[in-house]
Amino acid sequence: MSARHESEVRALLDGPHPPVPPDLAALAAGRGHHLLRRRRALRRTAWFLLAVAVTAFTVWAALTEPWVLPPSTYAPPFEGP
Repeated sequence: MSARHESEVRALLDGPHPPVPPDLAALAAGRGHHLLRRRRALRRTAWFLLAVAVTAFTVWAALTEPWVLPPSTYAPPFEGP
């Protein structure tokens, strides 16, 4: 950092500070509370949808039994003697 740049930064920091609205902390806290509520609702919705998807997959798998191989179509069924 050059000496000129450093002196400009010091002049900006030593100068008058801009006025801060008196209700800034309350507004920030309200916005944070709103964001937390929204995030919590999204998380609950995501967990609910995940549970529904797992349940639907389990029911589908139990009904269709995809792990069972279909009967072979290459050879006719064996008829006993």
